[in-house]
Amino acid sequence: MSDVYAARRARLRDRYAAGGSAAALVSRPANVRYLAGVAPPGAVLLLGPDADADTLVCPRGAADGTEGRADEALRVSVLPTDTGDPAVAAAGLLVPSAAGTLAVEEHHLTVARHRAIASVAPGLRLVDLAAAVEQQRIVKDETEIASLRIAAEIADQALGELLESILVGRTERHLALELERRLIDHGADGPAFPTTVATGPHSGRTAHRPSDRRVEEGDFLFVGLGAEYRGYRCLIGRTFVIGTSPADWQIDLYELVFAAQRAGREGLLPGAACRAVDRATRQPLASAGYGEGLAPRMGHGVGLEIDEDPQLAVGAMGKLEACVPVTVGPGVHLPGRGGVRIDDTLVVRPEADGGPELLTITTKELLAL
Repeated sequence: MSDVYAARRARLRDRYAAGGSAAALVSRPANVRYLAGVAPPGAVLLLGPDADADTLVCPRGAADGTEGRADEALRVSVLPTDTGDPAVAAAGLLVPSAAGTLAVEEHHLTVARHRAIASVAPGLRLVDLAAAVEQQRIVKDETEIASLRIAAEIADQALGELLESILVGRTERHLALELERRLIDHGADGPAFPTTVATGPHSGRTAHRPSDRRVEEGDFLFVGLGAEYRGYRCLIGRTFVIGTSPADWQIDLYELVFAAQRAGREGLLPGAACRAVDRATRQPLASAGYGEGLAPRMGHGVGLEIDEDPQLAVGAMGKLEACVPVTVGPGVHLPGRGGVRIDDTLVVRPEADGGPELLTITTKELLAL
């Protein structure tokens, strides 16, 4: 993996050098991990004019218990005391090298840290690195996709086991905690995000925190979960019916959302406009009269964070590329009754390779539990 991280840093170096910067300071944790292989709490990554100057600057004791190891090609500098800011210390390392310009992640640094960096190295001109690393992270290599695939397998296992247990009478909060425990049991680093369990009138909401409401016969039950594996995060969402058979309105609503989700999944091909995938997913629901209550986006990228670019949204710009993992997850909520959401994690693949690769494979049949 050392060559992979070195290649990522070299690609970023070419970008900031082309913009006139001699060095870059990466502070956003997911970006640090992407470039260094590890991101101890509070650590920053300083990239110099050449690879020999690349340094991971860590707070004292921060690396203890941190998962993974830093790329061996990196220098590692640990602050000598428990106080101090790694970002400020990193900027101080540049002073002897007379680097003229330092690119920083202004969208992540606070104003106070920005000022502190400028004060410790007054000869440096600070410019914005912007979202250069985030943009570089969009297209995944096959090692990254393999981690996502395992994360999806873990989530599928945890969900499958829950469906075999007795659900009636249990609270949303209890079921969510059990799912997160099962994720750990199957090898996840942890949940990719707070697990959602929504029953009855809560089901179908775009955002719901598990409550003490108990599962009842006739409920829609929505479960949204994801596993984190080696830093990579997936998402799966499924809706079920509690009882012997669903009501007609539940069947009709489920089939509508399923058709919308399938339309979005089928559009995940290289070159497809992000807004076109959103539109294909949204259109069946809007045509059925549910347009006003729909979420502003039908999916998004995943990776080291659960919400990354690209965005599958109405106003999204840009087109999909091969090897980009995204979610597709439409939903409809009927106030007072509940609703349906179906979420999958997929990887954009060309038709010659079989089209979109589905990572989350738990059945999308409307099961009565």
